[in-house]
Amino acid sequence: MIATIINTLFTFLTILVFARVIVSWVRISPSSSFFPVVRFIHDATEPFLAPIRRVLPPSSGLDFSPIILLFILYFAQTIIGSLLR
Repeated sequence: MIATIINTLFTFLTILVFARVIVSWVRISPSSSFFPVVRFIHDATEPFLAPIRRVLPPSSGLDFSPIILLFILYFAQTIIGSLLR
């Protein structure tokens, strides 16, 4: 039960990180009807991405923090999942 909930949370956060990357590619105007969704995606992922950006700032205009966060999420999900089984 707990393992399923934790796995679902990791999956949800992974989807949000991918959504954040896609939103960063597509410039969505703040007046767009999608703005509340974009704001939610930003607010939900920024606490995880900001510490990574402090350690590894963007290089040549490329932000690698989402990729690093996805690796961290994958390894954390794998380790926590194996500990709970």
